[in-house]
Amino acid sequence: MRFAAMALEKESIRLLIEPLNNRDIPGFYLVRTREALQLMEEVSHPNLWLQYDVYHMQIMEGNLKRTIQENIGRIAHIQIADNPGRHEPGTGEIIFTNLFRSIDEAGYEGWIGCEYNPMNTREEGLKWIKRYL
Repeated sequence: MRFAAMALEKESIRLLIEPLNNRDIPGFYLVRTREALQLMEEVSHPNLWLQYDVYHMQIMEGNLKRTIQENIGRIAHIQIADNPGRHEPGTGEIIFTNLFRSIDEAGYEGWIGCEYNPMNTREEGLKWIKRYL
């Protein structure tokens, strides 16, 4: 990882690691935020960053707001999907209004990627965003 972080840094590309849940992906090695942060500390390179996937971390640890706010300085990208089902925001248990507010309050200025499976058509699956525009 250190080699990859150095090589990518020369190209102005960040190296991201992403913990995933081990329910959807049994046996996956990196499944919690703290494990990713420990790995980042061991590698000890400033070009190694956390990709924080809301869906996976809701399943594995909950406390999304606290975890994001405490670790915002190491998060380079956030991905969203609701739980259960990995569908669009508003279809499950995550309260995205509160989540987005806490991301803003933490000072996050990066991109938020939508990585979900629409419950219906792709067009229907994008209607949730209107309330946030």
